[in-house]
Amino acid sequence: MQSLLKTSNIRRNYGNLPVLKGIDVSIEPGEIVSIVGASGAGKTTLLQILGTLDRPDAGELHIAGQNVFSLSDRQLAQFRNERIGFVFQFNNLLPEFTALENVCLPGFISGKEEGAVRQRATELLEKLGLRDRATHFPSQMSGGEQQRVAVARALINQPAIVFADEPSGNLDSRNAEDLHQLFFQLRDDFGQTFVIVTHNEHLADLADRKLVIRDGVVFV
Repeated sequence: MQSLLKTSNIRRNYGNLPVLKGIDVSIEPGEIVSIVGASGAGKTTLLQILGTLDRPDAGELHIAGQNVFSLSDRQLAQFRNERIGFVFQFNNLLPEFTALENVCLPGFISGKEEGAVRQRATELLEKLGLRDRATHFPSQMSGGEQQRVAVARALINQPAIVFADEPSGNLDSRNAEDLHQLFFQLRDDFGQTFVIVTHNEHLADLADRKLVIRDGVVFV
């Protein structure tokens, strides 16, 4: 089976400071992989490169068979919107839009037919237990509900892979546990692949694999 994501010798420096020192990682379809490490170890830098939000100084990244850093910035932005989903610690929902409208946005940006986007967004909200929140604004929802809306938004374009950066960092322990269990439910239901950066060792241990980044190097 071909890896869904594969890196080769990813390196990233900030000035004279080497942050990533030759990262080789492979992730298989349907895996849930956690990335842990001390503050400043390079977790977020690695996630930003894996998610194509930043380019490395050296190395290659293949996602779904595409050498992503061979693409132009415009092509890469299109690939990112269509094939990659993101969930962040702060949900970044637009306050003037309803839950349904927030979920729809990436689908509209990708140029998909409006009716089909709205139907999938409605199905996702129902799947995530938010059917009765579709017309609510973010200010009318709890933190856990807002983060589930953010997960639905990440899934709207049926991405190959979803990257989550401290997705439960803003939640209490109960909602954090529920969110991570949701990732497993979505893997089981949709075959979705997740890569999750977290400081929570308990939640990290729930993943299929845990990658530890230390001094710019990944240990399996």
